[in-house]
Formats: sequence, C-alpha cells, structure tokens
Amino acid sequence: MSTDQVLTGVALIVVLAVGCQLLATRLRVPALILLLPAGFTAGALTSDVNPEKLLGPAFQPLVSLSVAVILYDAGLGLDLSKLTGHTRRVVIRLIALGVPVTCVIAAACAAPLLGMSGGAALELGAILVVSGPTVVGPLLAFVRPAERLRRVLAWEGSLIDPVGATLGAVVFHAVLAGNQRHLGAQAAQFVGSLAVGIAGGAVGVALLWLLLRGLRLGEVLGTSTQLAVVVAVAAACDIARDDSGLLAAIVMGLAMANIRSVDIPARRPFFETLVQLIIGLLFVSISATVTPASLRHVVLPALALAAILVVVARPLVVLLSTARTDLRPAERAFAAWMAPRGIVAAATASTFSASLAAAGIGGAARILPATFVVIVATVALYGLTAVPVARRLGVMGAHGTRPLLVGGDPWVVDLAVALRSAGLDVLMWAGLAQDRERISKAGLQLAPGELLASATSGGAELEGVTSVLLLTEEDDFNALAATILQAGGLPRVCRLRPPDSSHGVVAPFTGGEVLFAEGLSRPELVRRQESGARVVARPAGQPPDGYDLLFVIRQDGSLDPVTDKARPRPRAGDTSVLLGQAPSDAVTPDAAAHGGRSPVADDLLPGAPGGA
Repeated sequence: MSTDQVLTGVALIVVLAVGCQLLATRLRVPALILLLPAGFTAGALTSDVNPEKLLGPAFQPLVSLSVAVILYDAGLGLDLSKLTGHTRRVVIRLIALGVPVTCVIAAACAAPLLGMSGGAALELGAILVVSGPTVVGPLLAFVRPAERLRRVLAWEGSLIDPVGATLGAVVFHAVLAGNQRHLGAQAAQFVGSLAVGIAGGAVGVALLWLLLRGLRLGEVLGTSTQLAVVVAVAAACDIARDDSGLLAAIVMGLAMANIRSVDIPARRPFFETLVQLIIGLLFVSISATVTPASLRHVVLPALALAAILVVVARPLVVLLSTARTDLRPAERAFAAWMAPRGIVAAATASTFSASLAAAGIGGAARILPATFVVIVATVALYGLTAVPVARRLGVMGAHGTRPLLVGGDPWVVDLAVALRSAGLDVLMWAGLAQDRERISKAGLQLAPGELLASATSGGAELEGVTSVLLLTEEDDFNALAATILQAGGLPRVCRLRPPDSSHGVVAPFTGGEVLFAEGLSRPELVRRQESGARVVARPAGQPPDGYDLLFVIRQDGSLDPVTDKARPRPRAGDTSVLLGQAPSDAVTPDAAAHGGRSPVADDLLPGAPGGA
C-alpha cells in the first residue's frame, strides 16, 4: 500500500472508532452496536481500511497486547473484599461450569449448522465462551441492577475472558496436532498455559510493586509504567504460550487493585481514554477483516447458533451456577439474559481462524464470520433489551441515576429525602456516628465506609454511583475530595459553596463545580434549615416566591444541579428540587424515620416521576 493509502486507512479507523462512540453516547446505546457495522461497512467499501494490509504480520500481536491492556484495566476495578459468600460461589460456578457447558453446546450445534469439522466446531465453541468487560460494563451502566448482581456479572465478564482465550489457544494447538495428542496431553497443555499466565502475572505484580512503591512515581509516570509493564509481561507470556498474556494481565490488574500498601494511579483519565480508544480501534479493525463474501452462507446458521446460546446455553449455565444460593429469582433471570460476546471473542477468532483454514481444517474459514455474526446478534439483542427486561423483572436501579451525597447535616438529609421522593436511588456517606445515625433513621442507604477511598480505582463505578455531591461542613475536605474524585474519572463531582472566597486553606484555590446560586453557601443553607426551610420536589415550572432552585431532575432521570457556572432550565416533564419555607406542619427528616412524609412533598409532587 502507498503512504497515502496507509494514512487514509489509519485516519478512517480512528475517526470511525471515536465517531461511533460519540454517537452511541448521544443515542444511549452500547457503542458496539455501531462499531461492528461501521467497521464491516468500511472494510467492504474501501480497501484502505484493512488492518492486515496496513500492519501486516504485526496486526495479530498488536491485537493480543491491546486486549491485555483492556483486561488489566478491568482487573483494577475488581475488589476481592466484595467477593464473599454466595457472590463468590456464583462467580466461581459461572466460570467453572459456564466455560465447559457453553463450549460443548456451541461446538455440538456449530458442526451441523455451519457444516464444520469437529475440530473447527470445537475451536468456535471455545471462542464463544467469553463475554468480557467491554460489553458487560456498558450494559450494566445503563441498567444499574442491584449491587450484588452487578458485582457477579462484572466479575464474570472480567475473569472469563482470559480463561476463554487460553482455552481457545489450547484447542487451536490440539486441532492442528490432530490425533497425535490424547486428552491427557491437551489437559496438561491447558494447565501449562494457565501456569505461565499466573507466573507471568506474579512477576508483573512484583515489578509494579517495586516501581510504584520504591520510586514513588507521580501520576503520569505511574500510568506509563503500568502500561509498559503490562505490555512487556503479556508479550513475554504470549511468546512462551499463546494467549497466556491475557491471563497475566488480569492477574496483574486484580492483584494491584487489592494491594493496599501501594497507591496505584489507576483508572486516571489518560488510562481510561486509552482503553476506550483501543476498544474502538479493535472492533473497527477486526470487523473490517470480515468480507461480505465470507458471510454469504454463514449469516442464518450463525444467527441460529446465537439463538441457541441465548435461550439454551446461558439459562442452563445460570441455573446450575445459582442453585442453592440466595439470589432472587428475578436476579437469576436477569443474569440468564446477560451474555454478550465482545472483543476477546473477535480477537481470538481473528487470530486462529486463518491459521486453521490454511492447515486444511474443514469449515475453519467460517470461524471468524460466524463469530462476527454472533457478536453482532448478542450485543444488539442484549443491548436493546437489557433495560426493558431489567425493568420488567424489577432489578433496574431507579432512573439509572444514583447520586452519592457526602455529608450528614440535617439539611443534607432533607435534600436526600426530597431526591428519593422524586424517584432517585440515593446513596449517602458520612464520617461522624451521629450523622450516620441521622441518615439511617431517615431510611436512607449508607454507602460502605471505604467507598470514597476506593472511588478512584473504580469502586464508585461498581457501586453504580453516577455523581458525587460533597456537602460536608469542612470546605477544604470538599475541595480536596472533589479534586481527587474528578481525577478518578467519576462522571460528575460537585462541592458545596464555601462561605466566602477567603475561607479555608485549599477551597478558594481548587476548581470543580460549585453548587447552587451565589449566596447559598453552607452557613446560609444551615441557617435557613434551622429557620424552618425545607427541600421539596415539584413538577417543573417557575419556582414559587421564596423558593430557590437547587436541582432539576430530567424526564430521563438524570440529575442536573444549579452551579456557579450554569443554571439548568426546567422543561415539561422535569422535576424541580427547591429550597423554601415549609408550612408549620411539615415533617422533618428525622420524622421520616417513623414513616412520616412531608405534606409539602405531597402538595408539590403530584406529577413527579416514580421509580424506574
């Protein structure tokens, strides 16, 4: 290819990857629904978007190393302290039972449906056992199911990828070896690949521990160091055993996330941006290698295979994995409706399909197009139905919005009660025992004690937190916490306005969004609450005299605060959260602990949205 063609091809891949993700955000659909068709279309319409021609032999190794970076990032969001009791039992079963059951069902059906030899069908079955954080994570962010169910699915998606990729590599070598190897030798090879991955991960953890703890690297160098070590260790493991580098990457991420003595600069904006870009580039690139001709006789049989995986294999796996556990029937049903295939399936199929076909394995040329169809079908099916299914089963979080309110003053509890009355799923955190008791008495949910500490490494994301409101009486704490949490990649962090610009050591000099209109500082809010003012919610409209607008809850459930830089304009169907003088018979937040409800809320909330 000429230099101009290479430049055109690279530019198109990058533009398509980022453009699809931007459009998906606006449409509120998983990006994969757009990335795969975009890459396929670009590959069919132009020869410039062809990664195998652009990169040559380097394409497959780069895909493997890129997936390793993705899995390392996924491992950083997994907290072992949360994997206890029945949650741990279900996750272990989903891996230990789900992998062989799915592989056998997929292979048994692929052979007759797609006209494959036994070896090619077994390879396809091994490829299709994986799911992955790149597809499960965005769907969980949309649905926000109950905390335990969210953890089960997040853990499964992160752990099953390296296991499935390793299994795919072992099956690949066994198929090429034909009958020369017995089952015992294949099992030994699988165990050997796992050992290489775990050993490589241990070496990587030791290197990261020494570098990050010993050299005390800053955020920029710390992030670059993680990237370099992950790539180096994954490459070394892949040289020793195919795809064992993916297991090493997830081991490294999981270990570093749970070593409390090391301050990991994890999930910073650069690292998250890199991972998002890699995901887009990989999906566009791999789907561009699938030609229309290769799909001609594969689409319908592959759709039938996808249907079997959806309605037979996944429900059977979940039934076996959740037996004799305390997961509710609705949670089990939703878990049975959540098994999209993602980047590791595409990468593994792209790596092994051509080699098996070149070796003369019957039907091997259909592995990649069949995998492509299954990925598109499962992502589209689960992506478009996850929210209505979750809503029908009653496992969906309220409105898909979960603000975390930090602080326990009476007016803060009053605000939380008003937000909850408007249908939001409110989470609270406070340090003082008396504040935590006040929150509990109001019937509000308390966040885990370590949530703020783990927020920068994905803890808040796993809890489903969509925004953080820092409302404590310590202005410097609010300012510092806002800076740290914003660096951790949370979508929106707002802090309370200090009394004046000179108050505090840190507060006047830090950025971040400052809540509420000028004049509504913390002392003013406390004074007005002590004078009888209450926070209420009412259908959008012009605030009554004497009421100040604090938030607007949009019709889709998103929370839009009044800040020093912007004042949201309520629209028809929205709900306004206001601060104003309550009638003398209004129920206080403490009374809410005894089932009381403010008459103000009853008067002002005739059209407020309910739960999801």
